[in-house]
Amino acid sequence: MPHWSVYTGDSEPHDGIDDLPAPPPWRAFDGGPVLPVPRDTDDGAAVSPDRAHRARTYVAAPETVQLVNAALVLRRPLLVTGPPGTGKSSLAYAVARELRLGPVLRWNITSRSTLSDGLYQYDPLSRLYAARRAVWRAGDGTPGAKASGAGRPDDGPPAGTDVEEHLRLGPLGTALLPYGRPRVLLVDEIDKSDLDLPNDLLNVLEEGQYEIPELMRAARRSGPGATAEVLADGTDAPVAVTRGRVRCRAFPFVVLTSNGEREFPPAFLRRCVRLRLRRPDHEQLTEIVRAHLDTPAGEAEHLINRFLARAADGELATDQLLNALYLTGVAGLDADSRDALADELMPYLSATADGDGF
Repeated sequence: MPHWSVYTGDSEPHDGIDDLPAPPPWRAFDGGPVLPVPRDTDDGAAVSPDRAHRARTYVAAPETVQLVNAALVLRRPLLVTGPPGTGKSSLAYAVARELRLGPVLRWNITSRSTLSDGLYQYDPLSRLYAARRAVWRAGDGTPGAKASGAGRPDDGPPAGTDVEEHLRLGPLGTALLPYGRPRVLLVDEIDKSDLDLPNDLLNVLEEGQYEIPELMRAARRSGPGATAEVLADGTDAPVAVTRGRVRCRAFPFVVLTSNGEREFPPAFLRRCVRLRLRRPDHEQLTEIVRAHLDTPAGEAEHLINRFLARAADGELATDQLLNALYLTGVAGLDADSRDALADELMPYLSATADGDGF
């Protein structure tokens, strides 16, 4: 393995990320103070059993291993494209597990997603309601009552009305905190986004930093060094943000997945390391099945060949094969019934010679 590689793809957790080469001078970041990466079990952020299984059993091709390491060393996002079911999102969990980078921060993209959704969410209405409740409770209990002396400069804001109490960092905003190790950010199905989102991401991913205007305005009133305690994505533990500015230290490992349904702007593409996942061949499928299931060799071989034969005529996903192997294994069917059930569990994902995709 090249000396600059830290991800091996063998799924065994290790601390090789500490040996990651220094970043290129144009990709070095100096945010602080340095934060420790949370463990998967911190603050209830444990990985769900299904994702833990996917991370542990992920089978990485040599090209995948090489390009993951390239993205880590260059501090660039990894744009992963390929047909459904080829393990695009599972790759993020596999890298996080092997390199001990904490829980994956996941941002599921829809046509309505905006950059601010990924950075942070602020609820001004809840702050307004909190202020009204605070005035009510401080007064005599009647509508419109106000506490004696309320509103004087030395009173300070009522409890529950500070901006940070109604603001929470999103997955992208959390990934850019100054962690000592890179966090893993999965931006899933970015090709479903509005046309502007990839371009909107450019500046944030290029600069490794962003600002929170609501906290910056509050900081101007509080004076130099004003720090707010805000909640990060996936945890109930607050983190400190000084004067409303966030800058990363270890650039996150960003995995952007796409089913190839659209083209991206050249300016966006040139800032990414690009990985194209292809459908696994017979050897890779055999290894994937072995990692996931204890299916007898003969039965697995038969259904793998059947899967590959069907895949020649239409689009199938690897998890369809795994579903068929698992269910036919527990059903105890004869050979003919097993094959018929397997075919029912492996419908085409797009229009084929069958006409309607089924």
